Formats: sequence, structure tokens, C-alpha cells
Amino acid sequence: MSPSPEFPGVEIHESAYVDAPCEIGPGTRIWHFCHVMAGSRIGRDCSLGQNVFVAGGVVIGDRVKIQNNVSVYTGVVLEDEVFCGPSMVFTNVVNPRSEIPRKDEYRKTLVRRGATLGANCTVVCGHEIGRFAFVGAGAVVTGDVPDYALVLGTPARRAGWMCRCGVRLAEGAPELVCGACGNRYRERGEMLMPLHEVQEG
Repeated sequence: MSPSPEFPGVEIHESAYVDAPCEIGPGTRIWHFCHVMAGSRIGRDCSLGQNVFVAGGVVIGDRVKIQNNVSVYTGVVLEDEVFCGPSMVFTNVVNPRSEIPRKDEYRKTLVRRGATLGANCTVVCGHEIGRFAFVGAGAVVTGDVPDYALVLGTPARRAGWMCRCGVRLAEGAPELVCGACGNRYRERGEMLMPLHEVQEG
């Protein structure tokens, strides 16, 4: 790793390719064999592990961690503090054919702040992953995921709720209290609300 003369405060491994013009915030580190394409935007203090690909038009927020072997395709937006586990998969076309160009049919995938996408999971394009949601390893996401939801399986289904600190919440009480950090939540229909939001709303 060495400091980049083109991007002050950014460290880029000599084996990586970064195509101009693009934006990369200070404190970001880009590791071995990555490829960042022109027209992409990467925030501050991010980490791109080995063999990460970032397509043109992708927007990545601050403090995002993308582990090895992840391709972030055009149409994907990652808000601040998203975690992408090793070898997880994004898509941007729902019905690809090799012989039929569909670049004008890309569907957006929005991953909200603080969400975790587990190792080897797949996110089918056109959906939104909510704030602090947690997609389990190997799950296949085929629909929107609510804030704080833990989703597992193929296709992914909600199996519980997660605290913003990343600990699964015990259910069955009117208030869900995190055993690790003490944050409190309340279910409202198919949503989970932090207790302060419930009181204010």
C-alpha cells in the first residue's frame, strides 16, 4: 500500500487500477487487484478488500467495508457504514441474456446506512436493504428488507430483528432490549422502531 498522488489521503495498492475521473475520500484504502472505474464515487475511510470491482456510477458512502471478491455494479448505492461480506453478490439486471443488450434496463439497489450483507449472499437488483438490516450468509434477497431485520434463507425471509450494534434481539416482550448495548426497540406492525422514535412518533 502506498499513498496516492491523485487522491490525497488515500492508499492504493500498486496492483489496483483506478480509472479517472472518479472520487475517493481521504482515509480510504484500496487493496490488491481492485478495479475502480471512472464515474464512481467512494467516500471517506472506506476499505476495499482484495479483488473488489466498483463500476461507473456506483455511489459508496463513508466508512464502508467491502470484503474480498465483491463486484459493485452500476445501479448500486451503498450508504454510510455498510458492510459487504466476502464474495457476496449484487446484480443489476433481472433477466440477462448474453445476446441482448440491457444496459438501459439496470435496476437500482439501495443499501441503507449500517446494513450488513453476509458472506456469499446475493442481492437481486431493484430492492432496498433497510438501515441496520442484517442479511445472513448465503441468503438470496428477492424483495425489500425492513430496517433492523435479520433475513435468512433462499429466498430470504425475516427470521428476527437485529440491534444497530449487530446483536440479535430477543423477541416476545412489548419492548425488545439489546443484551449487549441496552438499546430499546418496539415492534410496530412489520417494522421495528427504536424506542425514542416510537415516543416521538
